[in-house]
Amino acid sequence: MSCENLDEVKAAYEAVRSDKDETNWVLLSYAAAKGDKLALTATGSGGLAELAERLDEGQAQYAYARIEYANDSESKRVKFIFVVWIGENTKVMRKAGVSIHAGHVKDVFAHHSIQVTASNKGDFKEESIVKRLRAAGGADYNGGRG
Repeated sequence: MSCENLDEVKAAYEAVRSDKDETNWVLLSYAAAKGDKLALTATGSGGLAELAERLDEGQAQYAYARIEYANDSESKRVKFIFVVWIGENTKVMRKAGVSIHAGHVKDVFAHHSIQVTASNKGDFKEESIVKRLRAAGGADYNGGRG
């Protein structure tokens, strides 16, 4: 992956994975005027809502996020998602390169339960993502009731 400060990106990824760090998402964007080079854009601890605020309608971006949810009244699960964001106003040539670049980003953001591909912030809702995580996680002893 062609990335500015790859060591910082890897450290941010590890922070999201760590149970001892409050960071729960990391976002990569294409560096201005540098072609296909990615850069660490932001990290945060405000969950998917905060991450969604940072998604740019005119860009393709990649994110990694930690999702915590209750599977039933007695258990809490922690899962990780890989996000491929293609904003509705992203240029055609940038969109064309996303599938190749996403594969390279996955080499760094390696451990995730699902990939979320979105182009509209309305598609990026926590409850629909948690539903997908439950389905991907196998047994749901709560019968899909949350």
